[in-house]
Amino acid sequence: MAFVITAACVAGICSLIVFWTQRNKQRSNMEQHSITPESLYAALVSNQEILIFDVRQPLDLLAYPEIIPGAKRIPPNEVLEKPSLIPGEKDSVVYCTCPNDKTSRAVLGRALEVHLRRVKFLKGGLAAWKANSYPVEPYREVFQLYTPTAAPPS
Repeated sequence: MAFVITAACVAGICSLIVFWTQRNKQRSNMEQHSITPESLYAALVSNQEILIFDVRQPLDLLAYPEIIPGAKRIPPNEVLEKPSLIPGEKDSVVYCTCPNDKTSRAVLGRALEVHLRRVKFLKGGLAAWKANSYPVEPYREVFQLYTPTAAPPS
């Protein structure tokens, strides 16, 4: 009986180690595909060609109707379904306003799954960008509000 309990404990600990190792590897991979607001701003003022995509949820856009100058808005559900909306041949940055960059990381993860390697996420998203007093402009495009459980508008 003691052997069975010991074996179960060892198996449980091994499972946790494997889980933590995989999670740390994923996080490390994500961090390799991140960019700070300072680095992005420096690249933009030096005229590097970087595409910027605002992938905020519609309610976040409603709460903060502003966008990084030159950014293109893509609803996150659309880019998750069709990651080819982000060109693979150009350097791109995605950003959101989620805690821990949740939406940006999801979009980046999906892009990496389809081998888009030139995509990064903006660490800290729009809030970090604005905290550095970098420019934003009003977002004036019309957009649809919908919830993840409802079907997107046609």
